[in-house]
Amino acid sequence: MTRSDRSSDIQPGSRASVAPLAVLALLAMTLCFVACPGDKSAPPITQTGPNVQVVMTTGDQAKLLAPQPTVSFGQGGSQNALVIAVDANTRFQQMDGFGASLTDSSAWLIWNKLDSSQQAALMQQLFSPSAGIGISFLRQPMGASDFAVGGNYSYDDVAAGQTDPGLVNFSISHDTAYIIPLLSQARTVNPAVKIVALPWSPPAWMKTNESMNGGSTIAAYYPSLAQYFVKYLQAYQQQGIPTYAISVQNEPLNSTTSYPSEYVSAADESDFIANHLGPALNSAGLGQVKIFGYEHNWDNTSYPETILSSPAGNYVAGTAFHCYAGDVSAQSTVEAAYPGKDLWFTECSGTVGSNFAGDLVWNSEHLMIGATRNWARSVSLWNLALDQNSGPTNGGCPHCRGIVTIDTSASPATITRNIEYYVLGHLGKFVVPGARRINSTTFGAGSIEDVAFQNPDGSIVLFVLNASGTTQAFTVSWKGTTFNYTLPAQSVTTFEWK
Repeated sequence: MTRSDRSSDIQPGSRASVAPLAVLALLAMTLCFVACPGDKSAPPITQTGPNVQVVMTTGDQAKLLAPQPTVSFGQGGSQNALVIAVDANTRFQQMDGFGASLTDSSAWLIWNKLDSSQQAALMQQLFSPSAGIGISFLRQPMGASDFAVGGNYSYDDVAAGQTDPGLVNFSISHDTAYIIPLLSQARTVNPAVKIVALPWSPPAWMKTNESMNGGSTIAAYYPSLAQYFVKYLQAYQQQGIPTYAISVQNEPLNSTTSYPSEYVSAADESDFIANHLGPALNSAGLGQVKIFGYEHNWDNTSYPETILSSPAGNYVAGTAFHCYAGDVSAQSTVEAAYPGKDLWFTECSGTVGSNFAGDLVWNSEHLMIGATRNWARSVSLWNLALDQNSGPTNGGCPHCRGIVTIDTSASPATITRNIEYYVLGHLGKFVVPGARRINSTTFGAGSIEDVAFQNPDGSIVLFVLNASGTTQAFTVSWKGTTFNYTLPAQSVTTFEWK
């Protein structure tokens, strides 16, 4: 599913390749001792705080994750009317990461349509925090989704009319061709990558309509389905791919005959988790694997609250949300009702033909800032890579856009980095797993909006959006020191300081 109404590239080692330290210091002194950005008439100030690294993406695409001259915290001088006060003493949720999904289609394209040098370079650009955007969160379909090259498949397919409740035919051989090798590469490039797995449908023989498209799981097969998860986790572990978390079902309220899907009521998901999945994981020694509940849109909070209030709540780590309906504030509604449980944001897709600046603002406002300010431990988009025709598809979204586009009509294939690549990079490159969101002043939709984090090494990351149609000046305040900055219309910047 996708939202149909949505509206200088990074260089290798860009965090440290802007300029030598001495040049950076000189630039910082020039900017902040003479006149800080955004206030060219300000009296001189005295540098008393750290230098700040700056990376910017502008709505006009003149700057794309482009390193900017450093600025410095100091005392004295004037301040702008908008002051972002950053306070690391007020801490919120711990972050798991930023990323997307290496769907069957994405993996097939990267593995089969790129030569070895292109593939290696792309994996660095996607997963390396220094040479790329530092993707650290992958949400992986268990079997076919609406983006699968060869049609529907599960890990226990049998002939029509047959069943396999003992899962004798279980096999992940499909994934060993290109999905698992690429997951291994991703974990080599970025060992911090966390993997979340979930089905778009169980095997067809488990379902009321004997199809992976639509229908529901027959309750008598709940024990088999629980063991299906156990066998998947064990098989992937044997391949050297540990799984951080699982979800019962992608978009359980979206049952369609067009692609792998099924209807699962809140009561049925609660029953399955409490009486089958949770106990099965514990019995198999897999109790450390988190279980996410719900996995659907912001427009429904009663579904996740039903799960969390039931015996399933003893097993569920929290709730996963998607972007396609409702408002991001729903996440805080669930958090307020169940503050002991966590939240993750796990799917939103770009749309081909939309506007770069509009998408930069929307993604920054609703996902990078909105989802994280509303307690999400992750921001995960949809396909990591799609081709020039928004495919290969398997009956689903005809106009979805990947983080990158691999154009297979050219020889060799060409790779285009899309808006999603840049917006993910503004946090994925700087906010590492284990970071904490911290307090910062923000000024509401359409103005200067922001979110701040502190990494485990103590460094501070501040992401700022100017959603307005005009240039905006603001001041950043931290520990009694400040700097001024000016951000172009419909643009974003990431500030990082030690």
